[in-house]
Amino acid sequence: MNVLQVSRLTKSYGTTPVLQGVSLSLAPGERAALMGPSGSGKSTLLNCVGGIDRPDDGEIEIDGEKLSQFDEEGLCRLRRRKVSTVFQFFHLLPTLTASENIEFPLQLTGMAEKDRLSRVAELIEEVGLVHRAGALPDELSGGEMQRVAIARALSIRPRLILADEPTGNLDSATGEAILDLLQRVSESHEIAMLIVTHSPDVTRICDQTFKMRDGLIASGENDDE
Repeated sequence: MNVLQVSRLTKSYGTTPVLQGVSLSLAPGERAALMGPSGSGKSTLLNCVGGIDRPDDGEIEIDGEKLSQFDEEGLCRLRRRKVSTVFQFFHLLPTLTASENIEFPLQLTGMAEKDRLSRVAELIEEVGLVHRAGALPDELSGGEMQRVAIARALSIRPRLILADEPTGNLDSATGEAILDLLQRVSESHEIAMLIVTHSPDVTRICDQTFKMRDGLIASGENDDE
């Protein structure tokens, strides 16, 4: 079963079409880059897949569950169980330490404190930040903040990660390290990833590259071809 199945998605704002019959799929552990000029529909597609916005027509399935069957509360529960997002500007809570930022989504799920702390310890080690666990976001470098954000995204054991320009605020060397980390966690945990990016460098870790223009996927490429 595919983790993500997008079928014939359409979306307009007023009389302006933004998505025009978009279809794509991702298997467990598969990574796809979503590229295209500003205004091509990338962000709208990501928002629809994340349940932040509703399409006009078509269907989105995540791990076999159709998003159209959920109300807003149901979509929120689905995101807390199966979908995480990694942002360009990290979106860490400034008054929480690195560990506390990672723990926060688990508090929302009601996980017991002992289990939360055990999970956070595993994740902070996985992203290589044990020595920075007690640091606040403004004490961290950009790369360290993105590592915390990735650990936070992993905390719920998601089936799908949506990444919006995850290297866009980083220098090239740090961005390469973050891409390597995303590839590693995707493969080790079999997490599907849909990565919106303007950077061709991202495609090196991706199995597919979707190029959007005027609300359509102009082409899909497989790195193995």
